[in-house]
Amino acid sequence: QVQLVESGGGSVQAGGSLRLSCAASGYTVRSNCMGWFRQAPGKEREAVATIYARGGSTYYADSVKGRFTISQDNAKNTVYLQMNSLKPEDTAMYYCAAGPKFDLGGRWYERTFYNYWGQGTQVTVSS
Repeated sequence: QVQLVESGGGSVQAGGSLRLSCAASGYTVRSNCMGWFRQAPGKEREAVATIYARGGSTYYADSVKGRFTISQDNAKNTVYLQMNSLKPEDTAMYYCAAGPKFDLGGRWYERTFYNYWGQGTQVTVSS
């Protein structure tokens, strides 16, 4: 049974930092594409960042490029999202997602690309 458990969310002032963690069980992080999505109230869930299998390529939404970094710890089977220079518009529920081994069609930003989802962790950024 695949389980993804996010942690690390919280409340922070604009300009601050948070690091989200996604601990996976029943799924090997290093062998598959892993992503982070977010959903703000009244908005659709959107892709934030993805890391390809074996610590390969990473992709980011334009809105977070240069501020967020996705990484993985194979020994802990955990994916991280380091978020710096946070802005109020980053406020959302953040979800970890586990995808297939390969992304042949450049679909990293599509929700349907991912097979499993965590329950989410809330991030609130105040101005």
